[in-house]
Amino acid sequence: MSAITIGIIALVLFLILMCCGVAIPFSMLFCGAIGIAIIKTPVVASQIVVSELLELFSSYTLTVCPMFGLMGFLACYTGVGSRLCEAINSFLSHRRGGLAMATQVACAGFGAICGSVPATIATMASIAYPEMRARKYMPNLAGSCIAAGAVLAVLIPPSSNFIIYGLATETSIGRLFLSGIIPGIMLTILNMLAVVYIGKRHPDWAPVAEKQSWAKRWNSILHGGLIEVAFVFIISMGGMFAGFFTPTEAGAVGAFGMLLITIITKQNDFKKFIDALMSGARLAAMVFLLLACANIFGTMFTVSGIPTALGKIVTAIDAPRWCIMLVILAIYFLLGLVADLLAMMLVTLPIFFPIVCGTLGYDPIWFGVILTLMIAIGGITPPVGNGIFLVKGSIPPDDKEATISALFSGVWPFVVAAFIAVFILLAFPQVATWLPELVYG
Repeated sequence: MSAITIGIIALVLFLILMCCGVAIPFSMLFCGAIGIAIIKTPVVASQIVVSELLELFSSYTLTVCPMFGLMGFLACYTGVGSRLCEAINSFLSHRRGGLAMATQVACAGFGAICGSVPATIATMASIAYPEMRARKYMPNLAGSCIAAGAVLAVLIPPSSNFIIYGLATETSIGRLFLSGIIPGIMLTILNMLAVVYIGKRHPDWAPVAEKQSWAKRWNSILHGGLIEVAFVFIISMGGMFAGFFTPTEAGAVGAFGMLLITIITKQNDFKKFIDALMSGARLAAMVFLLLACANIFGTMFTVSGIPTALGKIVTAIDAPRWCIMLVILAIYFLLGLVADLLAMMLVTLPIFFPIVCGTLGYDPIWFGVILTLMIAIGGITPPVGNGIFLVKGSIPPDDKEATISALFSGVWPFVVAAFIAVFILLAFPQVATWLPELVYG
């Protein structure tokens, strides 16, 4: 039996285990170790498993994950997200769909200090959703706009997905963070335009709210979350982009800054602080385990020769490289429909990264942005859409109108908006690469 055949069997076995409910890291570890043991020897497999686990869990670079994770969870548990949402609402709520548009901006702002889709959904579902429902918004828009807004958290730095992509492909995390800023702003605007369209198509979904006075607006700026978010973003991200901090140090500075804000604003509830620490620890453990097992799985792919064989096939295909790229992006979209974003990224990168950035010659920074966006789109697209189910699980259970079908019915304009962003990135890669090149050269 050839090494390539063994690699394919290991991949099929992994998919079977995953469908049977076995945890993704353990499925990758089992299939990767067994595949290496058959292709090489059991001794080599055991050496690779031990060395990968030891190397990863003793890595200083990986501490960037718990640092930025802690910063996001502190913001989530200590009320920064709620104050940010209230401040933005005061400026936009008087327009038709204004609360939904404000939610998009709030998701972008919260993503700038969080970087996690589940945390963004949990925060906005507890803050923005009840406010929209109180203003007679239909759940079709109120729920779907939160799921769509959460996609912004994977684009706007400090995106946890960019961190994982950078670590897995040895791509500069600082450049990846910068690459997501312009696409993130672009998608925020497109989502707001989608809200405008929904408001015109279904006026009953988005009633017009009362206009806030300028005194209340200025008060919301001074006492809301805008200044706090800007402060943390500038000291952590700005310091990293300016070269004062490494990504790990930037995460630590951001977490300390958020802790300082919770103390100054007297939001320092000890129980919430412990909850934030525990959530950060769980996130770090999950990411570390995923990366370690994905590296073992990726090593199995490398020794099997599958990436090399696929590269030769792609080279032999008489088709423009953008056609091949569209096929790969379609695969990522389909994977995003049914699987976790981080897990699928780590499983597929050993296969597709050498093809896209080696054989086809695409920029790894651009590829990181567009594949993250494609999987995230899959996460909000019917009929599976994990993001929609996360919203459903986070909103009050007594809201009988908020059915899954209602939430899915409102998400389509946001899916279209996200695909427009993808096609803009395909046509103009500079949207993602210009800012990193400007800052880092």
